[in-house]
Amino acid sequence: MKNKFISIALSLLIAVNIIPRIDSYGDDKPSVSALAAVLISADTGEIIYAVNEKQKLPMASTTKIMTTLLCIESGNLYDEFVVDSEAIKVEGSSMGLQEGDIVTKYALCCGMLLPSGNDAANAAAVEIAGSIDAFADMMNERAEEIGLTATHFVTPSGLEGEGHGSSAYDMALLAREALKNEVFREICSAETIKVSFGNPPYERWLTNTNKLLSMYDGVYGVKTGFTDEAGRCLVSACERDGKNLICVTLNDKDDWNDHIAMYDYGFQAVTCSSPELSECVELDIVGAAEEKILLKPDSDFAGITTAETDLSEFSCCVISPPFVYAPVSDGEQAALLRITYKGREVCEIPLCADGDYEAVRPDEDNEDSNKKKSLIEKIAARLRKIFS
Repeated sequence: MKNKFISIALSLLIAVNIIPRIDSYGDDKPSVSALAAVLISADTGEIIYAVNEKQKLPMASTTKIMTTLLCIESGNLYDEFVVDSEAIKVEGSSMGLQEGDIVTKYALCCGMLLPSGNDAANAAAVEIAGSIDAFADMMNERAEEIGLTATHFVTPSGLEGEGHGSSAYDMALLAREALKNEVFREICSAETIKVSFGNPPYERWLTNTNKLLSMYDGVYGVKTGFTDEAGRCLVSACERDGKNLICVTLNDKDDWNDHIAMYDYGFQAVTCSSPELSECVELDIVGAAEEKILLKPDSDFAGITTAETDLSEFSCCVISPPFVYAPVSDGEQAALLRITYKGREVCEIPLCADGDYEAVRPDEDNEDSNKKKSLIEKIAARLRKIFS
């Protein structure tokens, strides 16, 4: 749907009312043992709870969130190849790769996110970029695109390198970006997963090191980490009653319980809000008795998790083609409503036809050609206004 509109997209600024559902707010903030911690809305990126959230610290294997994201984005996930024999010679946690093993990028992603394989991270880096250093450059470029300001990557695995580190807030934003990818979310939410690799490849099971998946209802990711320098690090995500949160702790001796405490607080401190258009949204239609169709938000939209009370920070625009052709059925998607918070994209909500719009045969309307001519003139005028 999105790609269909890009070449002919018209962005029309409109007002939006964010109507919060009734929730209670928690007043007692949790006390955590982490050196740095943050809890954010997965939808807006708003900070709900924080301790030293912007301090740069080593983040151990939570680094693999970026490595896995880049691996998925590189494509060809199921093409087989032989792992680089030098890349897999690395200390620490492993998915069990051996010299000569035949793998896929998908298997390496599972090996990074579940057993936290350093061998998988290095193998992916060399396959994608040709070397560890070149891949680190890719990681830093992607970090800049996401807007991470306290992050610098040196290794794909998270083993310490000079200057390698991030902040709790940056890692939360990274997780927010990665979780938009359906493949990433599917892998990191699995407690166990079956993959095939070896020489010749054979099926085997990998187990997730993230115990929070089974400890707290609604948790669906993301990544654990530990080194002597970084301590215990944990990035998690949780969805409950339509509310969606991301939690990060760095150097935390009691990370499981701290994440649970932060979620208990967070789910009381946020609301799940639904958009309500403050003005009618219309779209030109060709071949119908009507000149325009009315649009409404998709009723299946779950809502936006927010702690923000100043709704002026929210804005939205409609992305649509210049017109649609009849017939259009009630509930049929015709456009997108893109909502942003402080310039950061929150979500895209399908806009659907509010009612049925039947096609009119030419002999039923001898003014149809004039209507089309008028419509084209209006579209041309709108485009001139936008691009002038």
